[in-house]
Amino acid sequence: MILVLLGCDGRGAHERGTIAIVPIGPVPMDVLVQLQHELPAIVGRDVVIAQEIPRPANAFDLLRQQYRGDALLDALARHDISAAERVVGIIDADSYAPGLNFIFGQAKKPGRFAVVALPRLRDSFRGRPEDDARFRQRLLKETVHEIGHTFGFEHCDNPRCVMHFSNSFGDTDYKSAHFCERETLPR
Repeated sequence: MILVLLGCDGRGAHERGTIAIVPIGPVPMDVLVQLQHELPAIVGRDVVIAQEIPRPANAFDLLRQQYRGDALLDALARHDISAAERVVGIIDADSYAPGLNFIFGQAKKPGRFAVVALPRLRDSFRGRPEDDARFRQRLLKETVHEIGHTFGFEHCDNPRCVMHFSNSFGDTDYKSAHFCERETLPR
């Protein structure tokens, strides 16, 4: 396994076709490494882990005690890694979008930036190994889903497709981590 930490100033030695995973605030390293290891087989691109950026204070809604997804996307754009084709922020804090109680993730569609929020992907986490395995599968599926949106993919009516909208754990757990025949990533 190769772990590459990129600065967020765009001075990486990586070419187009790379996905940069950017921790927004503290994120467990094993979560980032899992994505770096599993995403390439699904999205056909190299994945690198970038340096952590701070949680943007202007994104935090004090009344809701959540971060606004659109403000997190803006923060990623301000810390752009121009050498990456796509930039996916991972935040270990609850997040939302206007009109929604919470989000698993959000993306610019189409665009280069996406964000995934970890807390709602977890079960109550009583320390059981099966809880951790479910969390890791949900994380992978949600990250692939948001990357799909950056390529302009809409929500899919096939409940097994990774682009199917997830409104609950049941939706996320049922779908696969792969795109169906309706979505094809550009090479």
